[in-house]
Amino acid sequence: MNERDKTTVSRMIAIYCRSKHRSTSGICEACKLLENYARLKLEKCRFGESKPSCKICPIHCYKPDMKEQIRTVMRYAGPRMIFHYPFAAIMHLFNGRKSGRRFK
Repeated sequence: MNERDKTTVSRMIAIYCRSKHRSTSGICEACKLLENYARLKLEKCRFGESKPSCKICPIHCYKPDMKEQIRTVMRYAGPRMIFHYPFAAIMHLFNGRKSGRRFK
């Protein structure tokens, strides 16, 4: 599994939690549960290293409530990644577009 995907999701959750939950030391318990769930799903992804972005994946492995939570986090944190982690944000965009072409 790609460690960069795990790092990216952890960073997005941290950005979201700091802003929305006013977390000052790490992330809150609810966000920690979401992070653990997302990392578990990344580890168990059947596509392994050739994993597409979740948005275009043909298999939806998240439970509906967790899927909505991660969407909310990504919608908020995605645009802000460029200010906090510019290189990671650019790589995330590039990899999402590249993997999108493979699965069309």
